Amino acid sequence: MTIPANDAFTLASHSDSAPSLRSSRSRSLTRSPSPKIAFPTPQHVPNGDLKRRPSRRQRKSNSFVAESVKLADVDEVLERTLNANGYSNGSAHHNKTTRQASPAKKIDWEIPRKVLHSSIGFVTLYLYASHGSPERVVVLLSSAMLVIVPADILRLNYPPFARTYEKVLGFLMRESEKKHTNGVIWYIVGVIFVLALYPLDLAVLSILILSWADTAASTFGRLWGSRTPPLPARVPFLGLPLAPRKSLAGFLAAFVTGAAVTFSFWSWFAPAVGGVDPIWDWTRGVSGSGVDGSSLGHGVKTILREAGFEGLPTGGVVGLAIVSVFSGLVTGIAEALDLGKLDDNVTLPIISGGCIWGFLKLFSWFSS
Repeated sequence: MTIPANDAFTLASHSDSAPSLRSSRSRSLTRSPSPKIAFPTPQHVPNGDLKRRPSRRQRKSNSFVAESVKLADVDEVLERTLNANGYSNGSAHHNKTTRQASPAKKIDWEIPRKVLHSSIGFVTLYLYASHGSPERVVVLLSSAMLVIVPADILRLNYPPFARTYEKVLGFLMRESEKKHTNGVIWYIVGVIFVLALYPLDLAVLSILILSWADTAASTFGRLWGSRTPPLPARVPFLGLPLAPRKSLAGFLAAFVTGAAVTFSFWSWFAPAVGGVDPIWDWTRGVSGSGVDGSSLGHGVKTILREAGFEGLPTGGVVGLAIVSVFSGLVTGIAEALDLGKLDDNVTLPIISGGCIWGFLKLFSWFSS
């Protein structure tokens, strides 16, 4: 049987999807004539016209790339924000090793100011060794205040005078003092206070603490403060506020300096100079006449002796070591206190000297 020409299927060139010749012949016997059907293949479709749907793996890969780009953008923005606020992003710094580190902040050591600050201690020792009258020193410093205070008022109220003042004495001032009261005024106030109200040797010790312990705390705090933990917000058991800018390095420097100054002054310098009845004596300790002669002190001593307590040896190395450790502790706390707008040049000698004096009075009640 011959198959008509118009009943034959004209198949496209791809043979894998075309039916076999036998099946096409069998189907053609039962079907009506039909037109020729062409099946286009992908090779016949022009490039760019075929849009295939991406596979699941491709969609996951594209989604991962998009999310990575978003995270990279977020990380870049976060890093810029942290760097602008003075922080460092560890992961960003690890991923971008080619970025140069920001320059370290330059420390202002205030060398001229510290030299003047420390030199007052040597002047005080000279006056004490020469048996100078503390009343004369108080009068001299009070007279100097009659010049320094009006000059500071003019500096704060008249800019032309302020420019001239800072050209001459600006190297001794901090930046914060250029808009506020000069620290020299508070320094003189603290010195006048202790010289007028404290025993002479204790007043000299308070000025030495102001001159040297404050300088040591500032120097070591600037040098090592960033490597040590900050001090707590308040003094343990006392609740006194501490300045947030103070560090453990500055506190330790003030503690060591205050203890060393106390031990050296009463063990060596005061006995060598002589001429003044000290409030602590190398042999009698705190039982001397310059410590506590009140009826309260004698009453406490009497009660303790009647109870069988013979007293503590407050003289010699042991007694002075106890006094020195307490002086160092008081110096470190007083230097780190945050008392609002009160300058530490006036609070440090007054607080440290007053606490040492009170401790010696209390210590004398338990002396032998």
